[in-house]
Amino acid sequence: MAKQSKNVVTYGLSGKIGDLLVFRQVAGKTVVGKIPQTSKAPSEQQKEQRRKFQRAVLYAKAAAADPAMDAAYKKAAKKGQTGYNVAVADFFHAPDILNIDVTGYTGAPGDVIRIQVSDDFRVKEVKVTISNADGTLVEEGNATTDAIGYVWTYTATSANDTLEGDRIEISVSDLPGNITKNTVHV
Repeated sequence: MAKQSKNVVTYGLSGKIGDLLVFRQVAGKTVVGKIPQTSKAPSEQQKEQRRKFQRAVLYAKAAAADPAMDAAYKKAAKKGQTGYNVAVADFFHAPDILNIDVTGYTGAPGDVIRIQVSDDFRVKEVKVTISNADGTLVEEGNATTDAIGYVWTYTATSANDTLEGDRIEISVSDLPGNITKNTVHV
């Protein structure tokens, strides 16, 4: 694998030397490694991964062009990372639904459903949809979050007389548009 060079001769060097070595810059340091081996024809899985990476790059460029988003991603960057790197990584990670607490929901307006979520960067929205057993929509809306974005709370607005077989669907999205869904039955 690549090793960091402290040689003043290779400082700032990047590119390939013959078919043996590749020099590149990582966090302001020169790194040298073997030339990566590639297959002649990429598989369908490799092609799909490349297309997804292209979409991640487009997302990261758009985020970098937005001053507020660029600042937020830069703030989340760790040593050796850029805001661009964090945005690309965010594109590849969908949010997680950790817990759905429906014990506070009895079908009355004002009842509360709590959802614990996480994401590698930031959750954008948590949407709650409540449906009867026959699929009839009771209500839907967005949950609100606590100060750190970990626990989201949905407050019911409609009366729901029969809870038996009802479904509560939670849809969580992050900034790049990744969506995770989960359904609980009451």
